Amino acid sequence: MNIDRAVKVLSGKIENIVFRNDENDYSVLEVLGDDGGLVTAVGIIASPAEGEIVKLTGSMTYHREFGAQFAFTSYEKSLPKEIDGIIQYLSSRTVKGVGPVTALKIANKYGLDTFDVLENHPEWLTDIPGITAKKARAISESFRGQSELRNVMIFFKDFIGTGEINRVYKQLGASAVGIVRDNPYVLCEGEMGIPFDKADAIAASLGYPKDGEQRIRAGIEYILEYNAGANGHTCLPRGKLVCAVSNLLDLGEDTVSRAIELFLTTDELELYREGESEYIMTADVGYKEAFVAKRLYQMSREAVTMPRDDIMSLMRKVEVGMNVTYASLQREAIYRSLEGGVTIITGGPGTGKTTIVKALISIFHDTGIDTVLAAPTGRAAKRLSETTGEEAKTIHRLLEMERTEANTTRFNRNARFPLDEEVVIVDEASMIDLTLMHALLYAMPRGARLVLIGDFDQLPSVGAGNILADLISSGTIPTVRLTEVFRQSEESLIITNAHLINQGKPPVLGSVDRDFFFVRREDERTIADTVASLITERLPKAYGKSIRDEIQIITPSRRGYGGVDVLNRELQARINPPAKLKKEHTAHSTVFREGDRVMQVVNDYEIEWEKCGIEGIGIFNGDIGTIEMINTADKFMQIRFDDRLVKYEFEKLDELELAYAITVHKSQGSEYPVVIIPMYYCPPMLQTRNLFYTAVTRAKRMVILVGRSDIPYKMISNNREVERYTTLKSRLRAEFDKDR
Repeated sequence: MNIDRAVKVLSGKIENIVFRNDENDYSVLEVLGDDGGLVTAVGIIASPAEGEIVKLTGSMTYHREFGAQFAFTSYEKSLPKEIDGIIQYLSSRTVKGVGPVTALKIANKYGLDTFDVLENHPEWLTDIPGITAKKARAISESFRGQSELRNVMIFFKDFIGTGEINRVYKQLGASAVGIVRDNPYVLCEGEMGIPFDKADAIAASLGYPKDGEQRIRAGIEYILEYNAGANGHTCLPRGKLVCAVSNLLDLGEDTVSRAIELFLTTDELELYREGESEYIMTADVGYKEAFVAKRLYQMSREAVTMPRDDIMSLMRKVEVGMNVTYASLQREAIYRSLEGGVTIITGGPGTGKTTIVKALISIFHDTGIDTVLAAPTGRAAKRLSETTGEEAKTIHRLLEMERTEANTTRFNRNARFPLDEEVVIVDEASMIDLTLMHALLYAMPRGARLVLIGDFDQLPSVGAGNILADLISSGTIPTVRLTEVFRQSEESLIITNAHLINQGKPPVLGSVDRDFFFVRREDERTIADTVASLITERLPKAYGKSIRDEIQIITPSRRGYGGVDVLNRELQARINPPAKLKKEHTAHSTVFREGDRVMQVVNDYEIEWEKCGIEGIGIFNGDIGTIEMINTADKFMQIRFDDRLVKYEFEKLDELELAYAITVHKSQGSEYPVVIIPMYYCPPMLQTRNLFYTAVTRAKRMVILVGRSDIPYKMISNNREVERYTTLKSRLRAEFDKDR
């Protein structure tokens, strides 16, 4: 066959979409050319739909396996103008609420005016049997949205992918193109999350100057926000910020320094001095750190102190009622919590934190003081409720979080409408980041008490800040560190080994009849197969089939032979393989299948869920659920998170990933009956003592290590903790120094 490789234009109608990659928009199309011939076309095209008219620019190529193909490098799209194309377009379910039957009814009634009716006269659709006024409005809104989205996609198609374009359109709407022309760097903001380099490329294409004020401002914001998200910093030393921005923008440090000085005068940035050091942060972050320090100081002074004799009497009464005798540190923790406005109780597993919480609940209840239990995540709140027998809420729910019409997060509980409770007890406090701490303190009523309970030695929060560590190390907040492991806990090798790891001592690894096992595999390539065998064969054979649903693999890294990526592929294939009756859908290179375990990887404050007839909103980073149903026709799936049922449109699947294996960071605040931890080589920053300790303490009944025998000892000996730049500790000391 002679292939004409000259540049050509292929015009015609998309007859069939053979293949489409949702992640990068690569598509294989069958195009019915204007000359009546059917041509296979391959290339990048955003959201193609059957029936659309396309004009593709490219050239004919020859593929060894698939034969002649038209490889296009650019495209133009338009709606069909003849009746068959209109029916085909609507039948492709591009417009929500319209399938083949409804498409035929609409097109038969309105003919070539169909698209005009959909866009400008949706009320006419109610003349068609089965289409209510509500459905007509929904169909029209979906069609208009597709038209607007098509224009947005044409503008952005050379710079970002379909998933990213959808996020931009969701945030900016039909005005997206105009807004981005005015300021391309708005793309980096909020939930759009477009990488800076892509926004910068758009800016360059629009002729924005390399040393323009807008570009430098965006570069500074990007570096600060990147370090907040990736490294937990709330600020950066001035010199590090200047250097990083200079490298990012390829500009001289003098130019960047002058811009920083300018933005400091406009209150966009804040400078904080600590001794000879200078730190730069956004004005918003500076306000939040200053507020947290000031509010904690105020609460420490506002709370009404109980007389010591009354406190001792209340403790004795609880001891008798619960038939317990508190250890000295437990007594001190209870006493401090009753005496002061803010108290921290920290300690490892088995040190009696739950016993203290139960005592505080009983005492506050007996004295008529309203008390509420809270935790940063849903799983942590559920566990707190189970261990205490009392209702526990997420901090988000406690503060009555909601999504505004402007698509921003709002906490309805605040200084103007504070919490009703006089005492707030928060578990897993090491997970609280700066934003959440600010929101909580902003809603605390005057004279209220705050009790923070957490394990100081676990990993810090995923979000920016180092709240618990800063509060403790500042020396300003009364802190009780529990060190005694109680007898019933000593019987658990999980708890024994957790404390040994935390102390930098070798754990007990040779046990065969306890709750902590080590399966040695010196060849890392066999780790995934061994883990799969444990889950599918060995553990069910020893403990019963039900144990499979109780196992969670927690691993240090996403990469490597024992990483999340390899394990999820292997375990999905072994635990939930393809089957005729199981539907599946591929998104961002991941196959999602009915029955898969999945995890939410970002906070989604607006997604709706239903629980026993009650509706609510919000699924959060780290929540794990199971895919119950996939509807490929209407492009959504239903996922159950514990007892909450959630509907996910396919366009939101970038918020999910498989969760047979998860990282240690994603496991924070959760507890699982059985935890399997791969032991393999990964970057030293992920092979640390506190990461190992955090992974082990996620297990309730059993820990199984699988892998190289040298890795546990390497992790224990690596006590490296990544420094987080914050100013909270210094601000706290400055506030409390006012009394000295």
